[in-house]
Amino acid sequence: MVLGWLLLLVMTLPPGTTGLKDCFFCEPTDSAHCPATLMHCGDDEDCFNGRGVAPGTGPIISKGCVQSTSCGREEPVSYKGVTYSLISTCCVGNLCNGAPRPESSRSAGTAASLALGLGLLLPQHVL
Repeated sequence: MVLGWLLLLVMTLPPGTTGLKDCFFCEPTDSAHCPATLMHCGDDEDCFNGRGVAPGTGPIISKGCVQSTSCGREEPVSYKGVTYSLISTCCVGNLCNGAPRPESSRSAGTAASLALGLGLLLPQHVL
């Protein structure tokens, strides 16, 4: 029964409350699509989404882990021989710098987790 309660609790916790610090990572790119891979952040790092601009060019994007003290700061980044001014927007939580999930799928996942947890907690009856 305790296992059922723990499973229910873990599955219904909001992202970022389980102590994980995995983030999506991709090198600076001028593409709208960032082919992200997973990376693990250090204790003093947060996930970030970065957007860089330079005169006469289009924007670039980047993702990864950054020192918490660098969040929101403007940093120079070189991409294809051009120096961009990259501003990182940080977030807290596991994989928080990925694409946002539609709210309906999150609600459906929470409902399914609750149903599974309750099913584990209720006494099993044999028909």
